[in-house]
Amino acid sequence: MVLNKMRRIERSIRSALKDFPRRHVILASAVSVCLLGLTLYPVSDAAANRQVAESVAIPLDTSLETIDQHDASHEAPESSLTWREQKVTSGDSLSTLFSRASFSPKDVHRITSSKDGKLLLDIYPGEILRFGSNSNGELEELQYIQSKLVSRVYTLKDGKYQSKEQVQVPDTLLTYREGVIEDSLYMSGLKANLPDKLIMALAEIFAWDVDFVFDIRQGDSFSMLFEEHYLSGEKLGVGNIVAATFTNRGKTYQAVRYTNKQGQTDYYTPDGLSMRKAFLRTPLDIFRISSEFNLKRKHPIHKMIKAHRGIDFAAPRGTPVYASGDGKVIGSGYSAANGNYVFIQHGQAYVTKYLHLNSKKVTRGQTVRQRQLIGTVGATGYATGPHLHYEFLVNGVHRNPRTVQLPQANPISKAELAAFQSATNLALTQLAQAASTSKFASSSPGALRGGPASAN
Repeated sequence: MVLNKMRRIERSIRSALKDFPRRHVILASAVSVCLLGLTLYPVSDAAANRQVAESVAIPLDTSLETIDQHDASHEAPESSLTWREQKVTSGDSLSTLFSRASFSPKDVHRITSSKDGKLLLDIYPGEILRFGSNSNGELEELQYIQSKLVSRVYTLKDGKYQSKEQVQVPDTLLTYREGVIEDSLYMSGLKANLPDKLIMALAEIFAWDVDFVFDIRQGDSFSMLFEEHYLSGEKLGVGNIVAATFTNRGKTYQAVRYTNKQGQTDYYTPDGLSMRKAFLRTPLDIFRISSEFNLKRKHPIHKMIKAHRGIDFAAPRGTPVYASGDGKVIGSGYSAANGNYVFIQHGQAYVTKYLHLNSKKVTRGQTVRQRQLIGTVGATGYATGPHLHYEFLVNGVHRNPRTVQLPQANPISKAELAAFQSATNLALTQLAQAASTSKFASSSPGALRGGPASAN
């Protein structure tokens, strides 16, 4: 009986809509069937709501009528490529990666012969290649993902590959950290949740004013404002230190990062004086002093009183040795006493000497920059073990490298001082506010505080 009733209603609807356009008939029929089902089989409000929601998610049944070809092509899903991904590992070549992705040496030659294709020959472990092939199995798109921020896309167009670099700009958050020295800067930095990169950067900023081997005392402290980079909410890593303080033996040093009009970036005091001195206090990072500057020292080999006009830095063989200042190499060679050596002239008044090197990285006449690699620690010449003998001469007279007064690097020019203060005041203010706020923050005994300060 119910079935006969449904058939009579359906015939009535078809008769009433016979003059409607074809598409309207289809839609009306589908809606009528839905409404009829709801009328004949009543359900609760909650069930009705579920039924309506489900009907939206399911496509209309087109078996009764055929939609015209134009509309069918419009609603069809777009064609997509088939993707294969290969991660570069140690020992991989481009040919190996293409082969693993089921592409031939011909494909390798074809894409490397295109514009910017040679860049693919310098792949590194950890990078990713994504191969997109069409329905014919042809390589239509190659994505060379160098990092989460940088990638290059090669797209096949008119039989040739065209490339385009894609660079994403991460969001930058300024984060504050502080710590109190209990044993060493490194260990205290780790307790403050600082990565090695930032601990080393902090030491480099203040290295001209603080000797982190001999001057550090328990109770010294530091604070810093630094960049953290994020992409789509994912932390990518840390950037530069924007502003920092270091308190050593009761004296506080401040530094702020600034890029001048010539595009050179460095750290300065709030007054515009360079944190950098014209010379490094020590020309290597990892060492212990095995022999001090001593004009009445007994020579360990010759067993006689012979002035030791420099400092011996004991370090593992191969430890990098850096130029302590900008200058010109006036000597690079070998002698029986000095072993492999490098001498550098710095302007008219200063000369530095580096003896007993394992290898030399510069030649005579070469211009060098401060902290440029000039050699490695060795035990050549008259040496009882691997170490660097370092001398510092002022107007031809040997001075103790640890205590000699070092000249300052160039400060911010008077013409640029106003621009410097305008650019750095915000960072210094944020650092001071974060430090002040942290004094009132609760923390467990001995814990080091820190957190986001401000977003750029």
